[in-house]
Amino acid sequence: MFDIKDLDAISQEYFNIICTGEYDVTVQSKNTGHFWYLHNVTQPNANTCVIFHKHKYSHPYHLFGRANTLRRVIRNIKSHDKWLLQREYKRKTLKK
Repeated sequence: MFDIKDLDAISQEYFNIICTGEYDVTVQSKNTGHFWYLHNVTQPNANTCVIFHKHKYSHPYHLFGRANTLRRVIRNIKSHDKWLLQREYKRKTLKK
């Protein structure tokens, strides 16, 4: 279950927050425009966040991965954004 401390860790400078709940969070990266749906599966001895991802609003979500905490999920998203932006930069510079 996500608590207030977890949800407060989501940077509104980095993300558009679409919706939040006890077990579900949906955000959009302001850097890439990608959407992320995070579902917290509470198990008897552990919490696991399942991460779903889509590139555009009209696309369906696909499984991106899992993480133990919401903070780790955020790090994974930022890492993905960095990778994607670097890839796009390389593509643009190679075309010149």
